[in-house]
Amino acid sequence: MASWSNVLVAVAVAVVALVVLAGFVNMFRGGQGAPARAQRLMRWRVGLQLIALIIVLGVLYARGRW
Repeated sequence: MASWSNVLVAVAVAVVALVVLAGFVNMFRGGQGAPARAQRLMRWRVGLQLIALIIVLGVLYARGRW
């Protein structure tokens, strides 16, 4: 169980990190449409962080129960 849950948590964290990185790239690139894109990336980041948190808590709960 530990191996698939480790992969699941790592993927969730990596996806959030990629969205944060995309936000930094957008911030430094700037240009027309950058504020709207930054807002969309921020919303994605918050949603993905929620999903990642649920995954981490679920894995911790499952490890305590198994």
